[in-house]
Amino acid sequence: MIAPTIPGDGVRLRGLRPTDLDDLMAGYNDPDMRRFMAMLPVPFTRADAEEYLHELAPRLFAAGGGFYAVADPVSDRMLGGIGMDRVQPGRGQAEIGYWTGPWARGRGVATAAVRALAEHAFHTGLARLELLTHRENAPSQRVALAAGFQPEGVRRAALPGHDGDRDDVLAYARLAADPPGPVERLLPDLPGGELTDGVVTLRPLAESDADFYVELHSQPDVVATSVPPVRPSTEQMRRRCAWAPSHWLAGDRADLVIVDTATGTPTGEIGLYYQEPRTGQAMIGYSMLPAWRGRGYPTRAAQLVSLWAFAETGIARLIAGALPENVGSQRVLEKAGFKREAYLRSRLPGAGGRRSDDVQFALLAEDLLTEGPRLDG
Repeated sequence: MIAPTIPGDGVRLRGLRPTDLDDLMAGYNDPDMRRFMAMLPVPFTRADAEEYLHELAPRLFAAGGGFYAVADPVSDRMLGGIGMDRVQPGRGQAEIGYWTGPWARGRGVATAAVRALAEHAFHTGLARLELLTHRENAPSQRVALAAGFQPEGVRRAALPGHDGDRDDVLAYARLAADPPGPVERLLPDLPGGELTDGVVTLRPLAESDADFYVELHSQPDVVATSVPPVRPSTEQMRRRCAWAPSHWLAGDRADLVIVDTATGTPTGEIGLYYQEPRTGQAMIGYSMLPAWRGRGYPTRAAQLVSLWAFAETGIARLIAGALPENVGSQRVLEKAGFKREAYLRSRLPGAGGRRSDDVQFALLAEDLLTEGPRLDG
């Protein structure tokens, strides 16, 4: 079967050609892509590329799916690949996957290709397209959201990983009846990638922060004020850093590192947990390394997060809690403009099976409008 040519915004989807084999090899041997595609041969040879051209692509088309080169509409050079398989005609459903070569990233190539193939699939009779992506592959998740695919949940251990392990994947789907355009995000990116008041800078937690994160969450007093008050394993903390971008994109949590602006040193963390989107309520929590306490950094961080949340998201109310004996944390919240609202008895799991009380504070958007920000630490 001859593959149809599908036009897109700045790309063209067409059948794989012999002239694409060098780019196919370069793409499938790229370390960033191989990280999330453990099933690829190591290395991906010219013989493997020939198999894609002469066997895999024709087989996918024969089954109702396809494998397309994502090409530059002017030069016709292969920029990446996109495919559709696991076609279930009875359900009007298929699965879509894609990749972009290192030489073409940052240009919206994958988003344009996914949109083009999705519209083609719906035009030819499919009603639902699924898209699965590794939990740590944030760029792929951005493509899914930008192409109108809505998150549907986690499929645990659904993907063979390296060294015989198995990895979770995030499931996205788009229906033929869904409105065009990107999926609206509950937590947008920070303007310019960070927040700062000149003294502290907040930036998103990243996989590269694992050593800092382990150090912070191994502090006895940080563990004691965590919920539950148990030190996470090193692997759990590594995953927290690696998964932070996907949680932000999903809109359920924004994890931020508190950085000393003058030196660039990570000093602590602050997190925003969007647990009640329907009511516009979210929660914040923070912790600091001992060497950086007493400088007002958590107060500054809480004020910066509050200003961003009220200005850039649908959040109208921020809450935070502190143990009754944690007077320092309560002072941080009061200086940041939060008002004490409640004393909740036995709300939190404590050490040794006991329960702990929780002092609750809240900040409203109108509080900032009335009183204004107080970035004085």
